[in-house]
Amino acid sequence: MIAWVNFAVMLVASLLFLYFYVLSVSPATREKVLGPDAYIRCGHERAVAMVFEFVIVANYVIYYFYPLPTPLPDKFPWPWWVSLIAAAVIGIPSMTLMVIGMRDAGEEAIRPRKENPMYGGIYKKIRHPQAAGEVFGWLVIALLLHSPFLTLFSLIYFPIFLIMCFAEEQDLLWRYGDSYAEYCQQTGAFFPKRG
Repeated sequence: MIAWVNFAVMLVASLLFLYFYVLSVSPATREKVLGPDAYIRCGHERAVAMVFEFVIVANYVIYYFYPLPTPLPDKFPWPWWVSLIAAAVIGIPSMTLMVIGMRDAGEEAIRPRKENPMYGGIYKKIRHPQAAGEVFGWLVIALLLHSPFLTLFSLIYFPIFLIMCFAEEQDLLWRYGDSYAEYCQQTGAFFPKRG
């Protein structure tokens, strides 16, 4: 029973994370309806989205102790240290990318602001370094928990993060217009463009 409740909460929390994050990256679009309070409201919604991320991490840990009865084994067939090495190989570069993206985005990583300038730093190379790094965090947690099911479940975050990035780009196009469209043509979304 605990396993099924935990899984249901994990699914709902994942959808709510997506919902609140998409709301949080749409301040310019929502300003038409909400006025200048849209930016403050989006900051609150970003905080709610982060709470749901922590709920999902807790669900992952609970799943380790209460796995669903699936045909998959509860643990990988290799020793845990192999999963640890895989988690490090994936996690170190992806988390570094995410942290650099957060540093270079500044306050905008947590709270959107109307007067925020276009980004510098790593954003000169890729448009979504935080998402490109963070999305792999779910695989890292699943590997650290040595769980085949959670590793497969973590794949749902790839389309979730794509949707979030698409929503953010629509708002940034509204916010910055042609300068952002030109930036998109010159800068890769998740990988640097050649040339």
